[in-house]
Amino acid sequence: MKTILTRAACGAALAAYACTFPAAAQDFPRRAITLIVPHSAGGTSDILARTVAAEVGKTLGQTIVVDNKGGANGSIAAKAVATAAPDGYTLLLATASTHGINPALYKKLQYDAVKDFTPVTLLATVPNVLVVNKQVQATDVQQLIAEIKADGNAFNMASAGAGTPGHLAGEMFKQRAGLEFVHVPYKGGSPALADLIGGQVQFLFTTIPGALPHIKAGTLRALAVTSPRRSPALPDLPTMAESGLPGFQAISWHGIVAPAGTPPAVVDTLNQAFSKALAAPEVRQRLMEEGAEAAAINTGEFGAFIQSEIAAWAEAVKASGASAN
Repeated sequence: MKTILTRAACGAALAAYACTFPAAAQDFPRRAITLIVPHSAGGTSDILARTVAAEVGKTLGQTIVVDNKGGANGSIAAKAVATAAPDGYTLLLATASTHGINPALYKKLQYDAVKDFTPVTLLATVPNVLVVNKQVQATDVQQLIAEIKADGNAFNMASAGAGTPGHLAGEMFKQRAGLEFVHVPYKGGSPALADLIGGQVQFLFTTIPGALPHIKAGTLRALAVTSPRRSPALPDLPTMAESGLPGFQAISWHGIVAPAGTPPAVVDTLNQAFSKALAAPEVRQRLMEEGAEAAAINTGEFGAFIQSEIAAWAEAVKASGASAN
């Protein structure tokens, strides 16, 4: 009889949990949500995060607090979210770095890009753009190639950090065009852009949102985009493929992931909220103006997308010879 009562009690407890858990999920969110961005303020990731977060906050009726945690190619931010409570209140702006490049780049990565996270949705894809400072004479890619071949010692390429999409795009450029130049890694896109404008480095590959204001202001000159087709934000700018480097493609992306074990009902709520935000005409327009294309997908599709990105970037990292401890 004691055993039967114990089982009955356990059954009642489980039933109560099953009944109350969906209710708790339906009440989500009851407080502010923190969206951790793996790069410094003012860069592409930050711009996209704040644009979308403001609209998502309206839908959910709660503030989305954007918290910038740069460093280690996004690994610091990713680890912070991987070890956070799986309740939907701490999210990561996943990128091509955190969930594509880092698994191949780092020998001892402190998180598992697949096992430690629950995919929520892809947000946007963003092509990189090749920009030079005003001291460089080249006005197109072939002229830049000629200048670098004439005096490679005079050309330094900046990047937001070793192993970032911009760095790997530069390595691809070096290999495809048969060039030699020095790579100068920075701790984020903003300081790299600042030194490019200041003349400390000569060119870099960076995402359009961060570079666009400087391109429009004339402080930087854009030569080409790295996407397979032209960007709506810079429709007159050719692609790298159109500029004499067939097949050249290096695209960044941004999405939302939660800690592994986040309740499915909470994940669905978040997916719907972010999808609704990306469907808002003003958000899509803002992203387009920044050179990004909205790309909301369901959680299963995003999980498959991450798996494919890990495989694709592993080949790029191997070819570049880049590595980090």
